[in-house]
Amino acid sequence: MIRIVFFLAVILALGFGFSWLADRPGELFIIWQGKRVEMTLMVAAVLVTVLVVAVMIIWWLVRTIWTSPQSMTRYFRARKRDRGYQALSTGLIAVGSGDAPLARKMLDRTKGLISSDSEPLIHLLEAQASLIEGKTEDARKKFEQMAEDPETRELGLRGLYLEALRLGAHEAARHYAERAVEKGPHLPWAAEATLEYRTQAGRFDDAIRLLEGQRVLSGMDKTVHDRKKAVLLTGRALSKLDADPKAARDDAYMALKLAPDLVPAATIAAKAYLRENNVKKALSTIEQAWKITPQMELATAYLAAGGVTAQEKLKRADRLEQLQPNTYEALYASAWAALDARDFDRARAKAEAAAKVSERESVYLLMADIEEADSEDQGRVRHWLAQALRAPRDPEWVADGQVSQHWLPVSPVTGKLDAFEWKQAYGPAPGLVSDGTANGADHAFRSLPAPARASEPIAVPEPREVVRPVDNPITQVDVPVEPEPKPEPIVLDEAAPRKRESANEDQPFFGRPPDDPGVKPIKEAVAKPATFRLF
Repeated sequence: MIRIVFFLAVILALGFGFSWLADRPGELFIIWQGKRVEMTLMVAAVLVTVLVVAVMIIWWLVRTIWTSPQSMTRYFRARKRDRGYQALSTGLIAVGSGDAPLARKMLDRTKGLISSDSEPLIHLLEAQASLIEGKTEDARKKFEQMAEDPETRELGLRGLYLEALRLGAHEAARHYAERAVEKGPHLPWAAEATLEYRTQAGRFDDAIRLLEGQRVLSGMDKTVHDRKKAVLLTGRALSKLDADPKAARDDAYMALKLAPDLVPAATIAAKAYLRENNVKKALSTIEQAWKITPQMELATAYLAAGGVTAQEKLKRADRLEQLQPNTYEALYASAWAALDARDFDRARAKAEAAAKVSERESVYLLMADIEEADSEDQGRVRHWLAQALRAPRDPEWVADGQVSQHWLPVSPVTGKLDAFEWKQAYGPAPGLVSDGTANGADHAFRSLPAPARASEPIAVPEPREVVRPVDNPITQVDVPVEPEPKPEPIVLDEAAPRKRESANEDQPFFGRPPDDPGVKPIKEAVAKPATFRLF
């Protein structure tokens, strides 16, 4: 565009000059070698212009002829380079699509057209071609050569890091990531990997320094930076909790300032305050976190802080329910505290309210415990245990599909930072075993008082009939055969009103007679064993 404007400006200037001379005619005399040459001023100007143009054209022709060998060399060199880059581009596309023969063919063609010293991408194409061909040793050697070249150092180190991860050589991967951070602190992948490795090794101070450097060098988002730093501070506080509770408290408090919804930081801070016999501050810390995120771990720590009595636990449960009313966690904590205080009516009411808010395994297990402690009604207990088997699992700490009873700063599977989430895990609940009992290690609030005995009549069913099939010489097995079920009401209390509900309704049962009367003794033994032919 600039050249076009300049050309038009020159043409306009020449036209203006010639028009100016035409308006001012004159005569021009030249005496050269005794001869007088006479012409008009316009003719003289035209001759001078033509002479200048002719000199320029002659100079261009001479220069073109003189530099033609170099021009032809440059032309063929550029054409060869273009063909080489075309082959290199095709080879990289073939590598991405997994076409090993085409990638190797394009690599050979590229090497014949372009020097590998002038184009580092050829090394990358060769290494990737070796990888998709299964020649991992050749690829590793090529990446090592690239790591020694300052121009391709970061690319070679990343290739070595990824290959080490693929082979499961985590120590080698950590070494390459550390080297990459030293040479290129701005590399996000190297900084992230090094951060995770340092956290796994418990080097929280080095990890925090690296994170602060990444915020300056790579322009990390402030929200992401604060969350990662809070996780690192919480991990450091967890490691210092037993040896230095004061330092753990400071780290956890700083983590809560950066991420107020980080529940493990609140629990660690509360534990550190309890180590210093500061129960009031511990409860205040848990309350602040409970207002943001009501979670069962907070309720457990809040009720158990300071080794209080059952009545004081009940008052604390009321406080939690005031801060977060109509939430499952608050209602469940109140129900458990009431059960611990032997207030069975309140415990049953709060448990029923919690079940209406969210049907979970823990609330049905708690209701079974309430029935066991209050009335020892095995029918009701088994009913609630059956409901627990069908109910969704309670939220747990889950990272990369693995469930953990405790929060950790990194995933034990992949080493990813801040991988743990408080959510419902998939699969059956680990707390239930085949006999219908509950494993108390997998549930909060499972330490219960001794149940009170009850004296309620239990109806005894009729004995089962036994059928003897035809004898078989190979094998005989005694198999009891159930008769047709006879609907028969179960009497729990003569004075209690009986409620009839539809058998097809699948709903939580709150106070009505159970569907399962429990284990009942047989009146009389079977006279003769039964046999059954298998073949």
